[in-house]
Amino acid sequence: MATIINGVTTAQDIKDEIAESVRQIKEQGGKIPHLAAILVGDDGASQAYVGGKVKACEYVGFKSTLKELDADIDEETLLQVVDQLNDDADIDGYIVQLPLPAHLSARKVTERIRPEKDVDGFHPVNVGRMVKGLPAYVSATPFGIMQLLERYGVETEGKHCVVIGRSDIVGTPMSILLSRKSKPGNCTVTVCHSRTPNIKELSLQADIVIAALGIPEFLTGDMVSEGVVVIDVGITRVPDATRPRGYALKGDVKYDEVEPKASYITPVPGGVGPMTIAALLHNTLLASKKEIYQ
Repeated sequence: MATIINGVTTAQDIKDEIAESVRQIKEQGGKIPHLAAILVGDDGASQAYVGGKVKACEYVGFKSTLKELDADIDEETLLQVVDQLNDDADIDGYIVQLPLPAHLSARKVTERIRPEKDVDGFHPVNVGRMVKGLPAYVSATPFGIMQLLERYGVETEGKHCVVIGRSDIVGTPMSILLSRKSKPGNCTVTVCHSRTPNIKELSLQADIVIAALGIPEFLTGDMVSEGVVVIDVGITRVPDATRPRGYALKGDVKYDEVEPKASYITPVPGGVGPMTIAALLHNTLLASKKEIYQ
C-alpha cells in the first residue's frame, strides 16, 4: 500500500517553521519580511489564490501589500507599477499574478521584475542561476516537489526519473533539479512530451514519475511498475453532474489504478498544490535576509 504524500501537512510544517523564523526576527528587532502582489482584473481563481497568499502572510507574520488593477490597464502603466515595487525598499519580494489579460505581455512584465525581488522564480536570471546550480529563487511547484521528496525521505540517488511534460514552469526545471548533484537529486532523468512516441515504454522503466502535462488521468496503472514513486502535478476541472459544484478535480494520474502499485504517491487535491504558497513564503523569507543576492 502506497504512502500518501500529504502536501497539506507538509505545507503547514513549512509555514510553522517560517513563522518561528519571523518570531525570532521580531525578537531581535530585525526587518519583518514584506511580500507584495499585483492582481490585474477580476479572475475568480486568481483572486482566490492571491487571497490565500494574503492570509498565509498574516499567519507567518509577514507584512503584505496587494495592488489590484483594472483588467483594461495599459502595459506601460502596469510596468510603472512594477517599477514602483522594484524601488520600494520595504518590499522584499513580489509577484505579478498570472495569467494576465491577453493584451499584456507576461514576458515583458516578468523581465521587468528585479531578479532579487522575483520570489516567483520566473525571471530569466533566476532560471539561469537555478540551471547553473547557483543560489536562486526556485519557482513554487518545483520547490514544492523537491520539499515533498526530501521531507518524505524518498530516495532519488541513482534512480530513473521520468518527467512527463516539458513546461518552463514544471517539467523543464524538475528535470534539471533532479539531475543535479544534490539531495534530492542525482537522478537519471528522461523527459517525455507530446512528441514522445513511447511514453508507456519509458514510464514502465521509471523509479519516479512526475506527471505534469495537464491531461486528466493520463498516467494509468499499466504504465507504471511496482514500487514506483508518483508525483501528480496536474489539476483539471472535469465536468461531473454528481458533484455539488458540477465538476471534479482530476490529476494527471488515474489514481485508483496507480496507487496500488506505488510506494509513494501524491493525491489531487492535497498533494503538490498546497506547497505553492509555502514556496512563495520561503522565497520571501530568503529575500528579506538577502541570502540569494548578496
